[in-house]
Amino acid sequence: MAGKKFLKREVMAHCVPMSILQSVLGGKWKFLILWYIALDETLRFSELLRRIDGITQSTLTKQLRELEDDGFILRKVYPEIPPKVEYSLTVTGKSFVPILTQMMLWSQKHLCEPNYKSPYSAKDISRLLGKA
Repeated sequence: MAGKKFLKREVMAHCVPMSILQSVLGGKWKFLILWYIALDETLRFSELLRRIDGITQSTLTKQLRELEDDGFILRKVYPEIPPKVEYSLTVTGKSFVPILTQMMLWSQKHLCEPNYKSPYSAKDISRLLGKA
């Protein structure tokens, strides 16, 4: 099995940071969740559900809880009827936004079709990279 080579002590020492990152941000939807919250700064559950095409309510709930547990997002519940819940990035989450933005730009350049037109303005990208 190919995975056994990573059980060696000297190899594990080199893989720990990436392994931790993969365990925290692994999951089909986490990058998109972080991306949309970063763009809008605060989003409600229903807004995220509408933006992420194909995600189920239960999966979104699970992924949000994991991101909250790992310190990437804050969950704020307003004591209203019906309850209002908003999500925003923590300091850790905000520190990841420039990396996330660079990943999006790299993907746009190397993986998208040549005629792809980004829906994000240069102003959006500059803000996300911390240059605004």
